[in-house]
Amino acid sequence: MAQAWLPGASRLPSPEDSGAMLGGAPRVVWFIWPADPQAVSARSVAQRLIQLKRPPHLVWNPVTGEIVQVLPPMRAAGGLAGDRGRNGRVCVQIQVVGSAQEPFTDTKLDGLDDILAWLDSWGVPRRWPAGPPLPYPHSLVATRSGRLWARGGHFGHSQVPGTRDGDPGSIDIARIVGEEGLRVDVPRPREDFRLLERVI
Repeated sequence: MAQAWLPGASRLPSPEDSGAMLGGAPRVVWFIWPADPQAVSARSVAQRLIQLKRPPHLVWNPVTGEIVQVLPPMRAAGGLAGDRGRNGRVCVQIQVVGSAQEPFTDTKLDGLDDILAWLDSWGVPRRWPAGPPLPYPHSLVATRSGRLWARGGHFGHSQVPGTRDGDPGSIDIARIVGEEGLRVDVPRPREDFRLLERVI
């Protein structure tokens, strides 16, 4: 059963959010908060984001394993422009303490299993529809497909329609969604029966 608050995470509830969810496929967006994870705590990042009125759902330091939850997933977070963060039954926004130039998946990823189990409970599929995010700074001009976004699943911030940011960089998505989540569904061509009738 899905729980509003991630078990084991510290709580730092934000007094503000971006409103109710609009419905649709559940998804998660991975952001980078540019800071040294050896020196900056997830709690201090969460406090700063609340001050900036851009609260995420989670702030995670993958080196220390510290996870701070700011909002429940039934409410929209503040990291995406307009109503984009309200798309889906849930659109979990996770700020990872690290660098877009040095992929956070090259670290220990302490706490990732807990985050993934919680996302599973909210029905977020373990797939990455847009494929691996591009390395920074190429990710600044990455394609941002509304069709892929509509499928739900996992996305880098640089893959969200309407964004101009380049995080999280070239992370190893297999370390997050597993090898099964790397398969891309190729649409089957539609048969044009009128053309077949003409040929026959």
